[in-house]
Amino acid sequence: MAICIFPAAAFASDADTAGGEMTHRMMMLAIQLGVILFAVKLGNILFERIRLPGALGELVVGMIIGPYLLGSIGFNGFPDGLFPMSGEFPISPELYGLSSVAAIVLLFTVGLETDLGLLLRYSLAGGLAGLGGIIFSFAFGIGTVMLFSESIFGESLGPLAPQCLFMGLITTATSVGITARILAERRKLHSPEGVTILSAAVIDDVAGIILLAVVMGFATASEATGTVDWGHIGLIGAKAVGVWLAATIIGLITSRKISFLLKCFHDRTSIAIMAFGLALILAGFFEEAGLAMIIGAYVMGLSLSKADISHVVREKLEPIYALLVPIFFCVMGMRINFAELQDPAVILFGVFYAFAALMAKVLGCGLPAMLANFNLRGAMRIGLGMAPRCEVALIIAGIGLAAHIVSPAMFAAVIIMIIINTVIAPPALVLSFRKNRPGIRKKVRDEQTKAKVNFEFPSPEITEFMVDKLSSVFESEGFFVHLLSHDEKLYQLRKEAVIIDFTHSGTELEFHCNQGDVSLVNTAMLEAVAALEQAIREMRKPLDTDNIGTRFLQQSQFTPTGLDLRSYLTPSLIKPKLKGKTKEEIIDELLKVLLDNGHLKDVKAARKAVWSREKSMSTGLQYGVAIPHGKTDAVNRLVCAIGINAEGVDFASMDDLPAKIFILTLSPASKPTPHVQFMSSVSQVLNAKGRERILSGRNARDIYEAFITRPKAAQLAAIQKRKKRRQAAAATAQFDIKDYLRPELMITNLSGNNKEEIIRELLDSLDQHGLIRDAKAAYEAVMAREEKMSTGMEAGVAIPHGRTDAVDNLVCAVGIKPDGIDFNSADGQSSRIFVLLVTPKDGTDPYLQFVASVMGILDASGREKVLAAKTSEELYNIFLEEA
Repeated sequence: MAICIFPAAAFASDADTAGGEMTHRMMMLAIQLGVILFAVKLGNILFERIRLPGALGELVVGMIIGPYLLGSIGFNGFPDGLFPMSGEFPISPELYGLSSVAAIVLLFTVGLETDLGLLLRYSLAGGLAGLGGIIFSFAFGIGTVMLFSESIFGESLGPLAPQCLFMGLITTATSVGITARILAERRKLHSPEGVTILSAAVIDDVAGIILLAVVMGFATASEATGTVDWGHIGLIGAKAVGVWLAATIIGLITSRKISFLLKCFHDRTSIAIMAFGLALILAGFFEEAGLAMIIGAYVMGLSLSKADISHVVREKLEPIYALLVPIFFCVMGMRINFAELQDPAVILFGVFYAFAALMAKVLGCGLPAMLANFNLRGAMRIGLGMAPRCEVALIIAGIGLAAHIVSPAMFAAVIIMIIINTVIAPPALVLSFRKNRPGIRKKVRDEQTKAKVNFEFPSPEITEFMVDKLSSVFESEGFFVHLLSHDEKLYQLRKEAVIIDFTHSGTELEFHCNQGDVSLVNTAMLEAVAALEQAIREMRKPLDTDNIGTRFLQQSQFTPTGLDLRSYLTPSLIKPKLKGKTKEEIIDELLKVLLDNGHLKDVKAARKAVWSREKSMSTGLQYGVAIPHGKTDAVNRLVCAIGINAEGVDFASMDDLPAKIFILTLSPASKPTPHVQFMSSVSQVLNAKGRERILSGRNARDIYEAFITRPKAAQLAAIQKRKKRRQAAAATAQFDIKDYLRPELMITNLSGNNKEEIIRELLDSLDQHGLIRDAKAAYEAVMAREEKMSTGMEAGVAIPHGRTDAVDNLVCAVGIKPDGIDFNSADGQSSRIFVLLVTPKDGTDPYLQFVASVMGILDASGREKVLAAKTSEELYNIFLEEA
């Protein structure tokens, strides 16, 4: 049995030991990754709360849980700790492998985000700032290492020593993401300084990658020969630059073809995964060629940056990025030896190195910018914007550490430099923008290569609808639609070389595109407007709002869960004797109750929110209940006020009865609240018995008790028993439409030529047979219903109706107008079949059942038979047969 279950146990060998070791390592990897994911998220949150980059928090967390601090502390089951030292290397090969893949993801994404158009457009100012920053940083970095080489390495190093070159290279990196976030928050991203910083950062990335290739080649050659063979170094450098340039040029030239091939996978997720697969392959080839893997990843990202699928790839790889890149920062932190940080010489070197790197960017980027029309203020802003270092600097330092060029002490100094530069530069940049003064000496006239197209719509809702329709129109043309910023509602449309940006704010849509693409935008808008018109025509078909509204007061045999009305209701929020005689007065009176209880910040805004909801559809329900409500930030949480008016007030209720119980609720517009759950709980109180208890309440306390007191078990059982009896009685007295139809009330050839005449003719028929007491009152009731919404349905059928005390029970008259008349029907067709209903105001006649039966009779074949009827008797028999 044991052999069947564990067959490997029957053939124990040395493989068992290897297999056990592998299983243990995978178990450790799983636990380590779980711990890392939670730790980096906490570190990210904590650092962002103190307005520092989350990446720094991930790095610091790695330092804390790594093998040099808490990670190597043993405990039960893990004698060597969760992150033990792996030989001379501080982390396991598995974690190092994951961090290498994460570095590829990071640089692939950086390449995708590189804007070549921006680079070319602002090539002068950005080029001067970028190259100046690289030269100064490289020189300052080398000089700092040379200055401290005696205390750090015990020997004096020359400027061409691999350690000096690598530490100089690390300072050239710029973490423009931190700066971009600050510029975006202060709306300076498209200012001359902002655009120049972004352009310089692109040049930094490109030149930094080339320098990395050259320095790696130089270091490899120096290590192999032990001497500086300039011919060999030149050959390796030329090879590195040549391979990089050739791969980049080929990638850019073939980017559209690569994009076309990737689109063959159709599914967007598959496209992104295959693109990342290409990045991994190219990264491997670059490593094989003696260059760093991240260079290959960057080249692939740069190649696809102009392709229309670039945003698709970035969007779909975002979960992979969010998973792996924090692991990379954490693993980098784990490689920091705290023992090195205890050495005063290392700390002094790190602080000096940090300030040298900061000054190198401020001077190296700022001074050249002054040659490109920037004043001293603008130059300072550019220098500070280029100063933060983070992810790219860490990647380069990690490569140097793995290649044994960067020592642990130097790596610790790099971390100090990253922290100091990232902590100092962003606040200084914010301070430099505090006084909103220009950073350029004279205004530069922009080239009008771009066009701006604006469209205005009647309401924000229609604007949102147009965004959806435009997206559909462009996607049907093969465009990729990307939401670049959810907060700013910024979209981008891309197809091959066509790039169109648009944003919407309130009732306006604004497009930014090339002049040649304006006609494309206008044509797409025309198609979207046509779709809007079609949707409006469809919306003219009447919704069965009465049927939907009646369900609010339907009772459930189960108690609603999750909400206690006592959390939202107190006796002070209940007014048992409202004085208002109109809907307006009732709403204002209840708003005052909320104000007096300190629940309202702005009465005017609250009133506007409630009336905005009332305009869309009255909140008057059935059985004398009304629930006015709205969403507004005039309240901080869901609030409620309840009032009673025993005489009743016209609230345009769906059953035309006056409302007596009023429940006004307000919810904040900017955050979720349990409005639906609250109203569900309220609805369970408003059954017939509950309404009776509420209306008979003598004071606010009685009404409050009626709302919050739930029936006990015996009462619930009695309620269920009565409900079953009612259901049984209903089963023995099923609705039958025959009880409401009479042959003498069937007219096969109506003479009226408009809506009013048809309704009068049918009412006259009812009056002649003594079924209504007041024809004028009945006519007013039916026309009042028509003013709310036409009762013209579809396919030539109209069902005018009304509630009035002119009748004692439901009465009906049916008429045919073969030629048809305009009844404002939902489908725009003439109405030819008319079923007029009149029901008592306070009655419980089966109006909805009657209408449902009529609509069942008047299907396609039923309408055909009805229209073919020649006599009243024949028409009556058709209704009976079809029922």
